[in-house]
Amino acid sequence: MTQKRILVTGGAGFLGSHLCERLLAGGNDVLCVDNFFTGNKPNIVHLLGNPYFEVIRHDVTFPLYVEVDEIYNLACPASPVHYQFDPVQTVKTSVHGAINMLGLAKRTGARIFQASTSEVYGDPTVHPQQESYWGNVNPIGPRACYDEGKRCAETLFFDYHRQYGLDIKIARIFNTYGPRMHPNDGRVVSNFIVQALRGNKLTVYGNGLQTRSFCYVDDMIEGFIRVMGATPDGFTGPVNLGNPHEFTILELAEKIIARIGSRSTIEFKPLPMNDPMQRKPDIGLAQETIGWKPSVQLDDGLNRTIDYFDALLSSQQS
Repeated sequence: MTQKRILVTGGAGFLGSHLCERLLAGGNDVLCVDNFFTGNKPNIVHLLGNPYFEVIRHDVTFPLYVEVDEIYNLACPASPVHYQFDPVQTVKTSVHGAINMLGLAKRTGARIFQASTSEVYGDPTVHPQQESYWGNVNPIGPRACYDEGKRCAETLFFDYHRQYGLDIKIARIFNTYGPRMHPNDGRVVSNFIVQALRGNKLTVYGNGLQTRSFCYVDDMIEGFIRVMGATPDGFTGPVNLGNPHEFTILELAEKIIARIGSRSTIEFKPLPMNDPMQRKPDIGLAQETIGWKPSVQLDDGLNRTIDYFDALLSSQQS
């Protein structure tokens, strides 16, 4: 196999660290770029001894001058707690970051992958969501810094593709979970697991009947690899990557309490503004074009994730 020099922005984050690991296992030379706003050094410390792994502290809102064959652009805070902390910087990361990485791809001739999001569909009026759906997004709401930033990034990718002939790939990521999630990022799976392990009340917003579809991280990374490398000639996406099995938030909370054997109860709080009521991917295009569908069932993935957080919390207490 020909060794590739691959850049992963946001490479110390939850998904980025798993992707770096997978690319190294495939015999590639990996350059991890992260400003460590939400990225975490412990996520990649086990990779530092690999001579084909390199880390640069860098903010993608500034240009980067390196020589690479492929670029995975994952850099952007992805949970409401983090992307609403500095919404202007979130927009800059999505938009300026895309411009800088596209410019790098244009100069080097690299194929470039954009980690987009199911949030481009907003609070959808179509269910399940297909790639042809244009979305229902509030452009001035508190989530817009992330939603519209990612939508603009997709626009930029396609404009560079049409105007300069760049080889682009876009994947729209639905809820993903697994080891190395940030324990305080406010995402529902990590929130519930940490609260249940600590014996605290599980925070459910609204009535808990809103739905989500949860994809285990290993399945998602396999999707990334296939979108980037095993797609038909000329295939750009966007393509949905996610697990089509739908659960209510209340079902998830009860499942996690039962699996941990926790005495935690459920506490209901008001639903945040513009929080989607339904989220489920139509993955027909991914199945048709790259032969991808998730294989890890929720119960199995939750067990692995619970084990990770149990060990993490135990180490913090010792």
